Amino acid sequence: MKEVEVLIIGQGPAGLSAAVYTARAGMKTTILGCDPKIAGDYDIDNYFGFEDTISGKELINRGIRQASRFGVEMECDRVLSIHFDESGKYKVKTEADEILACSIILATGVSRKKPPVSNLDDYEGRGVSYCVSCDGFFFKNKKVMVAGEGNYAANQAIELAEYTPHVSIATVGKKSAITPEYLEKLKKLNIDIIEKNITTLNGEKTLASVTFEDGTDYETDGLFIAMGDASSVDFALSLGVFTEGNFIQVDRDMKTNAPGILAAGDCTGGFLQISVAVGEGAIAAKSAIEHVRATCRNK
Repeated sequence: MKEVEVLIIGQGPAGLSAAVYTARAGMKTTILGCDPKIAGDYDIDNYFGFEDTISGKELINRGIRQASRFGVEMECDRVLSIHFDESGKYKVKTEADEILACSIILATGVSRKKPPVSNLDDYEGRGVSYCVSCDGFFFKNKKVMVAGEGNYAANQAIELAEYTPHVSIATVGKKSAITPEYLEKLKKLNIDIIEKNITTLNGEKTLASVTFEDGTDYETDGLFIAMGDASSVDFALSLGVFTEGNFIQVDRDMKTNAPGILAAGDCTGGFLQISVAVGEGAIAAKSAIEHVRATCRNK
């Protein structure tokens, strides 16, 4: 298992800014994330210090080169789950590896993909959940389904199998993007993959079944949403970090209520601008540095 002092999830302005500060402070720093949404061929005219227009792609590339110069390791890998470890650190599972980190900075921007189910909101908290770590316990030995098409959904289904043997995955009309390694794990746990789209949810007080687009019903007591890749809010919920809507709650030092877990950039809400994300990344880095020095380096 790889071990780092600061793990940053997200390779956008907030994550890269934070990495520059933690690496310059001598912290072993790794960034996990592939091309962020900002890294496109569109023009940016309002970023301080750039007299001429710069593209999002070039701005990010400059940040990558700068962070690399200070020894930051960058990996295009997707995080599947984060859990508190008995050592006092955090164990992070990715598609390719497992990492133990003293401090984590969440900087993946803001996005929560929901399936296009007409009455999904009606069942949130009544069978629909976004967090296996939070709600899996309540579905012991019950029928549950994960909505999602990739390895994130597969990993959530595998975690649910610790609570119940009755787990399935619905790709919600998308083609399965689950890798062979995870397909094998699902097969061993008898987790079926249903490549159908869910149109409506059914049940009087709580969820009882889903209806697919072909008109067939499928009994399930719980529906866990895990579309695409996990977002900062998904990780926050699994760690018991306070959120408000699609945003993570932080204090003025970008600290969450979980020790060593910081958040920066669009995932914290507020004024969603690159300049703000860069500043928040620097503040989060300062807090991460203090946490590592006070806890992990003193042991």
